[in-house]
Amino acid sequence: MSDINETSQQFVTFSLGEDLFGVEVNRTREILSLTPVTKVPQTPDYLLGVINLRGQVVPVVDMRLKLGLPANAETKDTCIIVVDVLVDGEILTVGALVDAVREVLDIRSDQIEPPPRLGTRLNTEFINGMGKVDEQFMIWLNIDRIFNSDEFALVQDAGSIRAENADSEEELVEAS
Repeated sequence: MSDINETSQQFVTFSLGEDLFGVEVNRTREILSLTPVTKVPQTPDYLLGVINLRGQVVPVVDMRLKLGLPANAETKDTCIIVVDVLVDGEILTVGALVDAVREVLDIRSDQIEPPPRLGTRLNTEFINGMGKVDEQFMIWLNIDRIFNSDEFALVQDAGSIRAENADSEEELVEAS
């Protein structure tokens, strides 16, 4: 029987290659099947562009490239996790392109260990914790630390200009 003082959180888990990652459920708005992305000129490779999500311009980031992993071909499982990110005190909505969404897991606090200081392929400032769940190693991401305000300003400015120049929502999507 579990201790009533033991806390747990729910995470949406997703894969990037063989690696398993998680973000808090309460930061996840929705999961979209792969949708056309409108490229924004002069942005970093990991910023794929923007999508129009019910009238809102949402930047889409390739999580593989953002985390320093090699690019991968899209598959039927490739999808976009729409998350709320806190950047400079402001909540911004971002689409994160991932290889596949796995499941929502309840993770007890005693299953999460702090990130190691050395020896990971990832910059550990992006990592809230690591641990094993059902014999698979998982990395829990700090979604707020993955992005910075300069990146968002670049994409939002370009996306806003494109949205203002589009005569309709369909035109914005067709531009991709």
